[in-house]
Amino acid sequence: MKKTISIIMAVLLLAALAACGSEPQSEAKGPQASAEEQKETAGPGKAASEGSSAPAGPSQPAAGESKPAGGDRAAASDVLVAYFSATGTTKGVAEKIASITGGELYEIVPAEPYSDADLNWNDRNSRSTKEQNDKSVRPEIGGGDISLEDYKTIYLGFPIWWGEEPRILDTFAEKYSFEGIRVIPFCTSSSSGIGRSGSNMEALAGSGTWLDGKRFGGSVSESELQSWIEGLN
Repeated sequence: MKKTISIIMAVLLLAALAACGSEPQSEAKGPQASAEEQKETAGPGKAASEGSSAPAGPSQPAAGESKPAGGDRAAASDVLVAYFSATGTTKGVAEKIASITGGELYEIVPAEPYSDADLNWNDRNSRSTKEQNDKSVRPEIGGGDISLEDYKTIYLGFPIWWGEEPRILDTFAEKYSFEGIRVIPFCTSSSSGIGRSGSNMEALAGSGTWLDGKRFGGSVSESELQSWIEGLN
């Protein structure tokens, strides 16, 4: 009887030991699965973080990176294309000349902009009519001044008003020294020629070599302008 009891107790003890051994194995599986979940969660987060270092859109040049060749050419140019444009027509021609020559653009901006009423040539009392009828008027130029020291050639553009340059061009001619500079006037109009505009401004400037210049329509092509420019050399 005692032997039978001993055998039963031994069997129960072995069963208890087997049960204890299986529980740590199950617990070990739990943390291992948790670690894999953390890894998968961390993976996309890390990828997103690394991806954020790449530019999401157009990037700016890095420090020390060279600028586009066009910018360097313009910065080193000895050609200036200065213009006054009340309606945008002369501006368009000036931009084409700058593109052909590699010159820098400078807009002669009036301190007091011209309204549509100011430009009404049918009104004898309009601002532009009064200015053109008085050769002593000198409309003020707004914006910053420009140094002409490094320029050898200036293309000077303007619309024709009452057969001549607008008076703000006279302001520009008197304001600066054109010593050692070749000044090439150009104007825009539907029909009127450039007339004496170049010689008028030359007399007011008192310095520089002034050409007679030429009239262009607003739709003049770059090829036409290039032929004119090449003919000046």
